Amino acid sequence: MENMTTPETQEIPNRFDFSTACREIYQAWVDQGCFDANVNKDKKPFTIVIPPPNVTGALHLGHALNNTLQDVQIRMHRMMGYEALWMPGTDHAGIATQAVVERRLKELENKTRHDLGREKLVERIWQWKDQYEARILGQLKSMGCSCDWRRTRFTLDDRCAQAVRTTFFDLFSKGLIYRGKRLVNWDTYLQTAVSDDEVFTETVHGSFWHLQYPFIDPKPGEPTHVTIATTRPETMLGDTAVAVHPNPTEALARVEAGLREKLNEASAKDRPGIETQLE
Repeated sequence: MENMTTPETQEIPNRFDFSTACREIYQAWVDQGCFDANVNKDKKPFTIVIPPPNVTGALHLGHALNNTLQDVQIRMHRMMGYEALWMPGTDHAGIATQAVVERRLKELENKTRHDLGREKLVERIWQWKDQYEARILGQLKSMGCSCDWRRTRFTLDDRCAQAVRTTFFDLFSKGLIYRGKRLVNWDTYLQTAVSDDEVFTETVHGSFWHLQYPFIDPKPGEPTHVTIATTRPETMLGDTAVAVHPNPTEALARVEAGLREKLNEASAKDRPGIETQLE
């Protein structure tokens, strides 16, 4: 009698494990190049450059919504016959990334960037970038985003940095942009300028400081000094002269009369602001 071998059996799970199934299906798509976009003269191109998320942390629900809408567009155009490219990448986030790295450096090692020096600090920032870029790209992949991962870029990659320098030089040479003196937001702790979107505006209760500036050779009966009120006493060190209106009482009365006239004609919406000026 021939030996009968029992075929191997595989137990069918009693519930669908989406985490395992999605990962396997997604990897199969990547391995088969389903998301790859190549130069193809026979197809119309369709391209989306992903708004690069900052490498300062993890993606949130806003990123999830935004990237889902982009993915819908890319997949739809692929099915319509376009050579569709969804370009992935991450953003260096400027001073925000440096601030995060410096804060962790202080919390974990009680050191500042001055203790490390420029080269070591840059090295730490790149380490942070590598760690959180991998996390962000992993989140995008776990969402099923159909990016062409071969083309992943970081905004400080040599290629991207060269493109930025070339573009700015070209625009400057054509006179389309120029350098000029501008007021900046100076961070006294980081000792560098930061952009407007990295500044938090806060209203605080301040104080009026009264400074007395002496007159030079006052005549008999004339005041010996003039009092200046300011909220920024530190600017005193840069004062070189004091400009005084020749008839301040008359000027103040004229301004007050103008405000009261505006108040009489103002709408209910504008009245509080004018009343505040009169106070």
